[in-house]
Amino acid sequence: MIEFLEETGSTNSDLLDRIKSGERVAEGDWLVARRQTAGRGRQRREWFDGEGNFMGSTVVHYTDRDPPAHTLALASGLVVYEAILPLCPDPAQLMLKWPNDVLLNRAKLCGILLETAGNAIVIGMGVNLAKAPQIQGRATIALSEVTKAPQADEFAEELADCFSAELERWRSYGVDPLLRRWCTAAHPQGTPLKVHDSDGSAIAGQFDGLSEDGSLMLRLDNGETRAINAGDVR
Repeated sequence: MIEFLEETGSTNSDLLDRIKSGERVAEGDWLVARRQTAGRGRQRREWFDGEGNFMGSTVVHYTDRDPPAHTLALASGLVVYEAILPLCPDPAQLMLKWPNDVLLNRAKLCGILLETAGNAIVIGMGVNLAKAPQIQGRATIALSEVTKAPQADEFAEELADCFSAELERWRSYGVDPLLRRWCTAAHPQGTPLKVHDSDGSAIAGQFDGLSEDGSLMLRLDNGETRAINAGDVR
């Protein structure tokens, strides 16, 4: 079920509030807003509210039989990638950046935020279909800049289907196939990266794939390979 709202503060906040109040939000259900007034991304960044863009959230009810919960971040990025890929005139324009950024022509196309309430993991996605924000120091893009973008309501149906299929694969086959597929869709090994921590420090190196638990592997200039578990990658 996809529930559409004309306007809300944040679809993630709405679902979290429903769950905390005891309401059962089923897996496969989505809450989609045509306008958000308090959308947010990782590291407490505000999320751009562009008319015609997709802004929605869904929930995964995590159990101890599931793969590690943090790998849902990688799976969520892959969901958006696979929903967008058939729409791209040139598939080589599209790639993933750790952990779940989708890049189009090396510019940021979407934002994904995972938040928890007990065993429920709420996953919010914002995709620049029609318009892209202007962010100082960061390249952004909308799908409409390279092709005719779908209506947000239409895209919601496709994204929900892709998410359902990916969640089933994640539970049925585990993390290894996910990591292989993610790396296939990502920038090539050897790509120069810089990882910024929340304290303002940064470390530079080259992309060296993912570890078995989904951490970013960064090869430093001194030959050391370091596993990165958190940070803003550029």
